Amino acid sequence: MWVNKKIEDIMHRTHTCGELRITDLGKTVTLAGWVQKSRDLGGMTFIDVRDRYGITQLTFNSEDDETLRSHARELGREYVIKVTGTVIERSSKNAKIPTGDIEIKVSNLEILNESKLPPFTIEDDTDGGEDIRMKYRYLDIRRNPVKNSLLFRHKVTQEVRNYLSGLDFCEIETPYLIKSTPEGARDFVVPSRMNPGQFYALPQSPQTFKQLLMVGGMDKYFQIVKCFRDEDLRADRQPEFTQIDCEMSFVEQEDILNVFEGMTRHLLKTIHGIDVEQFPRMTFEEAMRTYGNDKPDIRFGMKFGELNAVAQHKEFAIFNNAELVVGIAVPGAASYTRKQIDELTEWVKRPQVGASGMVYVKCEADGSFKSSVDKFYDQEDLAKWAEATGASAGDLILILSGPANKTRAQLSALRMELGNRLGLRKPDEFAPLWVIDFPLLEWDEDTERFHAMHHPFTSPKIEDMPLLDTDPGKVRANAYDLVLNGNEIGGGSIRIHDKDMQALMFKHLGFTPEQAQEQFGFLMNAFQYGAPPHGGLAFGLDRLTAILGGQETIRDFIAFPKNNSGRDVMIDAPATVAKEQLDELSISLIAPKN
Repeated sequence: MWVNKKIEDIMHRTHTCGELRITDLGKTVTLAGWVQKSRDLGGMTFIDVRDRYGITQLTFNSEDDETLRSHARELGREYVIKVTGTVIERSSKNAKIPTGDIEIKVSNLEILNESKLPPFTIEDDTDGGEDIRMKYRYLDIRRNPVKNSLLFRHKVTQEVRNYLSGLDFCEIETPYLIKSTPEGARDFVVPSRMNPGQFYALPQSPQTFKQLLMVGGMDKYFQIVKCFRDEDLRADRQPEFTQIDCEMSFVEQEDILNVFEGMTRHLLKTIHGIDVEQFPRMTFEEAMRTYGNDKPDIRFGMKFGELNAVAQHKEFAIFNNAELVVGIAVPGAASYTRKQIDELTEWVKRPQVGASGMVYVKCEADGSFKSSVDKFYDQEDLAKWAEATGASAGDLILILSGPANKTRAQLSALRMELGNRLGLRKPDEFAPLWVIDFPLLEWDEDTERFHAMHHPFTSPKIEDMPLLDTDPGKVRANAYDLVLNGNEIGGGSIRIHDKDMQALMFKHLGFTPEQAQEQFGFLMNAFQYGAPPHGGLAFGLDRLTAILGGQETIRDFIAFPKNNSGRDVMIDAPATVAKEQLDELSISLIAPKN
């Protein structure tokens, strides 16, 4: 029989642990949460109780109730408790927490659940290493840094939905079990029990489906969606990640840049109160020449200065034989000692960077120059180097040389390292940038053919179409990336919507008509029924959130991340499955190669 109970009888709490203030004095309240810590002081016991919203101090006095106080003294860290009591003013206030003016004089204590001693302390500065915290991630989430990162992600996601919905985008889900395609990273494949010997693939992105939605007339689509790539991991990569995936019909590149520049500006304003004027734009070619990569951090200078014309006329064979001689001016670093410069030289010679050595020039305060190659170059030569790199008195010029692409990548790595060391990459400063005019194709030395730099549905610039037959590497794409603080946070393109142009693109990517039909026939068939001009952009939500949160890595913004080996050490996945399951899927295993 159903009984109507008073609300006080069925509620575990009347307030959260971060809610009560001095204006609540005298109220009888019920709180529930985890024991953060306890302190015994004479005849008093103080307990800090914590939930997602904050911490409130509880007080137990032996003069009021010795039995209750003795129970309180038995509470261990992370016990789940429920207390009822009266809000009173604290005699020793704590300005570091919002509830620091009050405490609860407890009249009733209930243990909802006991806890083993946690393997690390649930504090902002914990004694737990990354491995142990990932194994006990459900405990790590109780810590403020992780909890607040997840709440911050929720806020970013909410603002994205608000912005796009306000522009009449509709949120539509697309399938997770799709068909494997040969382009891009490796697919995760899923065997089909009902179709023995056949496999689904998990989507690397919803690319073809969002194009089909445009063919279907949905006009503006977005989705916050899981994507999957079987690739080597690092700090900012996970095998499963989340995209803000977007597509629009009847648009050109400028329309898309305006919409998503507006979304990024909206996030910076609503989350950080920062107003950003129109985002600067830079071509791919300029980014590579000036910064050595296609996602430059423009919060600081140290632009590249090419030195071939002013450094390859003397007897210094290392420079004379190099395809590229290039340097940067490090502000205020002329005071570096030889030991500091040697340490930087060893840094660029590490296998991760791969330079063979480094030349330096100190720009002295009196206008003279001191260099590691003084015997080959005079003061007039070195002055030209300073001019080419934009160096001033007090700066340090660092120069690398070698094959052009590798040397630019090496100097880019050095520039970013120096930006970190000099405190120039400030997490509370935000410098967005559009990089445009990417190459349509890139040459792959292993397969000895061109591959799509983005994906095979990216539209080439019409004026470059004649180059497809004569010089494919010079064809530019209607493709663009949005960069924030040296990280690519989004990228997209105007798509091919004409079936003949799409067939031509497949041809240049090395597909036979039969292969193109087998892999992408569903899309090409759809294009025969009136595909509109369309394009889009996908943001990496994990990375976008981390950067907006002032961090470079994404793990703390993901509830249950995987480690660098792609393992979830908390649930111990991936794992073997029973032979019966494999038999049911018509799969047999072979021993891995050593």
